[in-house]
Amino acid sequence: MTSIVKPVARERHATDPVRRALELLDRARQHTNVITARLTEDDVTRQHDPLMSPILWDLGHIAAFEKLWLLQNLEGPIEFSEMPGTYNPFEHPRATRAALPLPTLAGQRDELARVRRQVLERLEAQSFDASDPLVRDAYVVRMVAQHERQHQETILQTLQLKQGEPYAAPRAFPLPSGSAPIEEGAMVRFPGGRVRIGTDDRSEAYDNERPAHEVELAPFDIDVTPVTNGAYRQFVDNGGYDIRQYWSDAGWAWRTESGARAPKHWAQDSKAQWRTRSMDRVDRVDPLLPVCHVCFYEAEAYARSLGKRLPTEHEWEAAATWNPERGVPQLYPWGDEPLTRELANVDQLSFGAAQVNAYARNVSPIGCYGMIGDVWEWTSTDFAGYPGFEAFPYPEYSEVFFGTEYKVLRGGSWATSADVARATFRNWDYPIRRQIFAGFRCARNA
Repeated sequence: MTSIVKPVARERHATDPVRRALELLDRARQHTNVITARLTEDDVTRQHDPLMSPILWDLGHIAAFEKLWLLQNLEGPIEFSEMPGTYNPFEHPRATRAALPLPTLAGQRDELARVRRQVLERLEAQSFDASDPLVRDAYVVRMVAQHERQHQETILQTLQLKQGEPYAAPRAFPLPSGSAPIEEGAMVRFPGGRVRIGTDDRSEAYDNERPAHEVELAPFDIDVTPVTNGAYRQFVDNGGYDIRQYWSDAGWAWRTESGARAPKHWAQDSKAQWRTRSMDRVDRVDPLLPVCHVCFYEAEAYARSLGKRLPTEHEWEAAATWNPERGVPQLYPWGDEPLTRELANVDQLSFGAAQVNAYARNVSPIGCYGMIGDVWEWTSTDFAGYPGFEAFPYPEYSEVFFGTEYKVLRGGSWATSADVARATFRNWDYPIRRQIFAGFRCARNA
């Protein structure tokens, strides 16, 4: 496949929500086809890392989830939240999925296409009853489209871990370079006060983003940009991985057991220069790129080395979208204008982060750059429901993961779809995880 489909900007107030949801569904499939077009049978069958499924399983799971929600569960009652059997993630942990009876790549593509044909026929006759929150404004269609988009990022994480022949990325979208100098470690102040967090949107937001609620925040300072490779390299070169006082007890236990000495995919060449691998490229560590593939504990240790800390997710969202002068949140850091690839580094098939000062309009009301796109940002917050949380349409999406095991990440990465990357979106993962496209920015008490 040689064509690249350009994502269309999300219309927050589409005149025809059903038509809009169908466009999202179609665009998600086109993107799946693009990122998997060059993959071989071995690429998709092999388990490249115990943390990740074989890509063939992800493709099958996409089809099974779509079949379940847009064919079987469409009019309820909801019998299953995940299709029982091979593609149920709760029945089969990632490390075991390579042993499952998976079809060929051609067979999996045929199944994706077959299910989609059935779904489109079914949706033509569907009554989108406004009294049913599952189908109102075609919510369930949007949910399935977002689910496929999220698995695209999972597939890209797997390809980043792929051994052997690197994955050749489509380079149709060159990234901009930084246009203005940055002051490393510069911070801006959020004045504090009562702010609104989350959303009441029920057309696309997940249950863990709801309901909108107010919180009281003390004044705090937060980094203008994500921590860069250049800044993090100083932490590495100054022996930060060996200085016990920078690390929490849990972080030091991880550091000792893992033997980590630098971000994942960093290595020194014969001249002791740091280089990093991104998909099919091995390049010098660009000091102006946001550091990526660091776990929560590494981010926490770096922040402690500077007398700082990681922001809470409430602080992160306030810094990203709250307009202190108007006393209201914006949809995005730059305002309410829909997200496009020109505004932030998302949906990038050139496969990589941009320099932290590359997107001049991706700046929040208080002056934070790059809070949408490039890298997910770790926060200090455990994943839990907001006050008044209600699981919808199934508890296995969010609620079963609530607790102290997972930390919240915000903002999206270069691999995140523009149809998913929103300021209220909450990602979560174990604090030891480094395969995700994650970095961070620091905060401190004012």
